[in-house]
Amino acid sequence: MRQNLHAMQKQIIECVPNISEGRDEAKIKAIASVVETVEGVKLLDIDPGKATNRTVITFVGEPKPVIEAAFRLIKKASELIDMSKHSGEHPRFGATDVCPLIPISNISMDEIIPYAHELGNRVGNELGIPGYFYESAATQPKRKNLATVRAGEYEKLNEKLVNPDWKPDFGPGEFVKAKTSGVTAIGVRDFLVAYNINLNTTSTRRANAIAFDMREAGRVKRKGDPITGEIENDKDGNPIRIPGKLKAVKGIGWYIEEYGIAQISYNLTDIKITSIHKAFDETLIAAQERGIRVTGSELVGLVPLKAMLDAGKYFLNKQNRSLGVSEDEIIKIAVKSLGLDDLKPFNPKEKIIEYMMEDSSSSPLINLTLTNFAKETAGESPAPGGGSIAAYVGTLGVALGTMVANLSSHKRGWDDKWEYFSDWAEKGQVYKNQLLKLVDEDTNSFNAIMDSFRLPKDNEAQIIARKEAIQKATKYATEIPLKVMQTAFDSMEVMAEMANYGMKSSITDVGVGALCARTAVEGAYLNVRVNANSITDQNFKTDILAKAEDISKKALAKEKEIITVVNSKL
Repeated sequence: MRQNLHAMQKQIIECVPNISEGRDEAKIKAIASVVETVEGVKLLDIDPGKATNRTVITFVGEPKPVIEAAFRLIKKASELIDMSKHSGEHPRFGATDVCPLIPISNISMDEIIPYAHELGNRVGNELGIPGYFYESAATQPKRKNLATVRAGEYEKLNEKLVNPDWKPDFGPGEFVKAKTSGVTAIGVRDFLVAYNINLNTTSTRRANAIAFDMREAGRVKRKGDPITGEIENDKDGNPIRIPGKLKAVKGIGWYIEEYGIAQISYNLTDIKITSIHKAFDETLIAAQERGIRVTGSELVGLVPLKAMLDAGKYFLNKQNRSLGVSEDEIIKIAVKSLGLDDLKPFNPKEKIIEYMMEDSSSSPLINLTLTNFAKETAGESPAPGGGSIAAYVGTLGVALGTMVANLSSHKRGWDDKWEYFSDWAEKGQVYKNQLLKLVDEDTNSFNAIMDSFRLPKDNEAQIIARKEAIQKATKYATEIPLKVMQTAFDSMEVMAEMANYGMKSSITDVGVGALCARTAVEGAYLNVRVNANSITDQNFKTDILAKAEDISKKALAKEKEIITVVNSKL
């Protein structure tokens, strides 16, 4: 477990290269596969588009391995893709068209910039491929915007590369290697969501009109006719623009032959400003005003879990339904409400970045069936033991309290109370998830003690190191059940509230939930006490036992309070 905690502190970045090939499966596979040749890098997603003739590849890891993987991918793409023969709906100017680096955990965008520059210099010096730095990695203000950097696309590269104003940031300023490889834009940016909205029309013009209504850049202002009229300029001679409705959004309309429909293709550059669900709903309104219906939408590449949860809760809220349901249910609502399965099946396990990064081996117990969990507990191994069982009993307890909150939010005649119960159901879900994690943490803490006892003790230095490791692991194995105690006790607030104000018909469920929570507290208390016996740090020992005793007393009192209410309503 210590190793897992350490791993959580690693700097993790994401790389999302877009290659100019979306039709030849063999080429796509060959290019993407080089990512997996770098140790420490995880390939998360390969998302090809036939009409755009473009594939979005996503991988994550620590910065150094990711940069190495990106270099190998750019090299392989330049070997297999000939830009002089390329065509597709999406703007492009290189075999590896763009290669953005994105912070995921424990690293800022400023910290990633040197890695982007390192990658670009390697691409230029070792591969002879020219390119530009964009977004936060840009070395010039006018090169921050990708659309500006890519203006003219591949067809204008011969002129662009020799233009002093567009001298490449890396690689040769000549159309030699670039004739086949094109150029590559390497950037550092925040998480961008590539999001397409499907329309019941084949008209690119109509799709574009809606995109212009929505995107932050809007459309150019014209005199008279808004389409054919003369462009209006400001005093400096620059076109005047009518801004669109959505901030931090780029968008164009196009026709996708593969699906036989027009789409609005968005880049949501800051989902804290414009979320997926906001983009969807506002586009739906704009489309309806033009006599067009939105049939669904499409996520290209991966999406953060929070974005999907926010969307699901948004639509649940519109339905006046409890938000305190399971994570799976919230995501299901998001998928159905956004129509993400309109064109092809949407698998959250393959589209949500956190799910793709999960290591299922880090939580083996909670992934077992109830039957197999019982079999594992009843086996010859001392783990899982009472500590893990205590945490799981606590999980079941607050799950019952949460169920009552959700049932109460749907009770006929209580429509004015649904938000109140929804809030309590959400609290219950938080406690439930915390206790579920502690099921495995307790077993992992026990295993850490066993591992420390297996350390060598052949000399004085090893003996001292072993003793220190044992004490460190024992302290940790005492802290975990204390955390179970505290979380299970805190969760009793849900049962207390539901005992007083929830559905009377579910009052016994509240009672069972309270009994389970108290059992979790008392069960974990036994583990705190027994593990504390082996701790030599007397100050630590005295402090943790005092805390545990206090929680135990409060939990017993809270249980009595809840059960009294329950009995009064039977």
